[in-house]
Amino acid sequence: MKHHHRQRLTITIRKDLLPRVDQTVDGAKIRNRSHAIEFLVSKALAPKFHRAFVLAGGSGVKMRPFTYELPKAMIPVKGRPILEHTIERLRESDIKDIVILTGHLGEKIIEHFGDGHRFGVKIRYLEEKTVAGTAAPLRLASPMLKSQPFLLIYGDVLIDLDFNDLIEFHALTAGLATIAVTSIDNPSDYGVVRLHGNQVVEFLQKPPRSRKLSHLIYTGVSVIEPKVLDLVPKRGESMLETDVFPRLARDGKLNGYLFEGQWFDIGTPEVYERALNEWQK
Repeated sequence: MKHHHRQRLTITIRKDLLPRVDQTVDGAKIRNRSHAIEFLVSKALAPKFHRAFVLAGGSGVKMRPFTYELPKAMIPVKGRPILEHTIERLRESDIKDIVILTGHLGEKIIEHFGDGHRFGVKIRYLEEKTVAGTAAPLRLASPMLKSQPFLLIYGDVLIDLDFNDLIEFHALTAGLATIAVTSIDNPSDYGVVRLHGNQVVEFLQKPPRSRKLSHLIYTGVSVIEPKVLDLVPKRGESMLETDVFPRLARDGKLNGYLFEGQWFDIGTPEVYERALNEWQK
């Protein structure tokens, strides 16, 4: 965040509140007392997040033979579908209005979750007739999403992330989107992110291995402001990773939230095997 977004103020505050303000200073996310006050005001004034959009379409070709019978989001880890882990985490974060994009074998998702009542949430469904990338579904879901910011999650992602912390971080920025990023050894199969402070200054989708790359990658979890829906191409296939996020990065409107928790993008049998062995939740 650049200083020209800020204005100097002199304020008075009750003495008994100052120690509580100072307790929020951790030297990392919140650097000092001034930053702490800004954080607390942002948090108090931020729109409440109650909505998530989960992309659970796609044909899951690399996950065959599992995906001959199940959509990727319904593949089990520790006895429960990937998507059930996600919905449980959303409910714990008080995000209970969930829109799920279904595609290949989507009826299996609907059969399992229904209207969400059994899981303590409200679920609505959108059916993707043809696979059209990761951005086109936002165009399809626009009537459901345009009223407030929302959490976007890929249906085949298992992540041990505090969604509320991500949302609070986003509220502190002047960006239109905040992406959760993590560090991996081989980044070229993902959306590679270069950060300057909290700001994403470059987003490269699956760049060649020959290039010297940042090890930070997009995890498939982000906070999206409704204005981003206007940037989605009006027709045809489109990808957040090639059509939307790079443009936001160029405009200085994309921020990156670094996290170090567990993360599995279950797109291949190899990653699935690791998740089965290592996921702890």
